[in-house]
Amino acid sequence: MFKIIKIEEITTKRSILIRCISIALAFLVVAAFISILGLNPIKVYGAMLKGSFGSLYSIKETIVKSIPLIITALGVSIAFKMQFWNIGGEGQIVMGALFSSYFALNFSDMNKFLLLTIMAVAGMVGGAIWAYIPSILKFKFNTNETIVTLMMNYIALKFVTYLQYGPWKDPKAQGFPKIASFSDNAVLPEVMGVHLGWIITLILVIAVHVFINHTKKGYEISVLGESEKTAIYAGINIKRTLIIAMLLSGGLCGLTGMIQASAVSGTLSVEVSGGVGYTAIIVAWLSALKAPVILIVGVLFAALLEGGAFIQTAFGIPEAAALILQSTILFFVLGSEFFIKYKVVAKNTMKVLKEAA
Repeated sequence: MFKIIKIEEITTKRSILIRCISIALAFLVVAAFISILGLNPIKVYGAMLKGSFGSLYSIKETIVKSIPLIITALGVSIAFKMQFWNIGGEGQIVMGALFSSYFALNFSDMNKFLLLTIMAVAGMVGGAIWAYIPSILKFKFNTNETIVTLMMNYIALKFVTYLQYGPWKDPKAQGFPKIASFSDNAVLPEVMGVHLGWIITLILVIAVHVFINHTKKGYEISVLGESEKTAIYAGINIKRTLIIAMLLSGGLCGLTGMIQASAVSGTLSVEVSGGVGYTAIIVAWLSALKAPVILIVGVLFAALLEGGAFIQTAFGIPEAAALILQSTILFFVLGSEFFIKYKVVAKNTMKVLKEAA
């Protein structure tokens, strides 16, 4: 018989080693699956790398995919740092896109810089409001934030569906349920061939890192996440800290919505989030909620997605098979977290350890 024991402390070297072993095992398992499909694993892996970083175009596409992942992961990491499980990034992205789209559609002739600034602020406000609601419910009624934030994702999507089929339906779309495209003034400009979002992302990574590690409020969020009793003893205002953290978390997710609607979709639709809110949770968790690591993991995860899409065309692999490749790698990486935090020992070994103690 075996028993699971929590590891009190683990060295950085051992943690990195466990993750590397898990990734190696993942690629071995995926290689076996690729072989079953009758393909050469080395060629497929090479194609995935080529599809992600093999040309200037693929690099740009990988960066474009990484931008929403990184910003949303930064947002949810602030809530997670406080152990408030914000699963509502998807809905907060959608509401951020909705709020910013209002100004894009109704003030299209406004000065470009001013309009984009207002859209960014509106997007952050939309996401913040959508995160504020579950934080208040949590504080006042001790509701389960996981369920509330998750359910609010669907409400946000239904809002956009209503607008798409109703008040905001483009009369020029010949009856097709589509919201009008944004004017050029409402579209983020490109810098070095990629929309401005990549610069915003880098600034936000630095800002979140500084906020969490070098400010009083960031310290309070971390303390509250460690222990609510300790936070109360230290004189931290629980309600204020909770609300501020969730406003920041939702605000960053809302900014993602604005960027996606403006620079990628060019309009508002139910597909504006594209599942980013859920994927970003994985990115944040794999990064141990550390902003600089989120930047790296976000790019690598985007590369995995871009490479997976490329091999579908290059080798004629069905989408389902490509998703299996991605999910298997992800499964092993996530599984490594268990062995970082816990170890499995035989009960006989436990007995020997107790006697030795």
